[in-house]
Amino acid sequence: VQLQASGGGLVQPGGSLKLSCAASGPIASINGMAWHRQAPGRVREMVADITRLGSTNYTPAVKGRFTISRDDAKNTVTLQMNDLKPDDTAVYYCYAQIKQRTPGARTTNYWGQGTQVTVSS
Repeated sequence: VQLQASGGGLVQPGGSLKLSCAASGPIASINGMAWHRQAPGRVREMVADITRLGSTNYTPAVKGRFTISRDDAKNTVTLQMNDLKPDDTAVYYCYAQIKQRTPGARTTNYWGQGTQVTVSS
């Protein structure tokens, strides 16, 4: 099982970006999914998460600007980021709790490789 993130880049303050993350491999089910970020010199923090039932949670700094969503048919999670600020600059990581389609498999936490988001004029 792998998570592949995409969509990062350089954007001016006030701009928008959409991050996508696709899970691939022998997947039986996906529980929670999330986006985390880590800025230089700072600890990794949760940005947004979404449960299997679609309930969402956001860190206060992004509430009202970011939207997390998931497509269980495609095993994807996306993060729409609007009104970006320089403080949003970080490497963004997707995360998922995945149960593999193998006998006796347990739900395991998986991380994507990270995608850089830079907000600068």
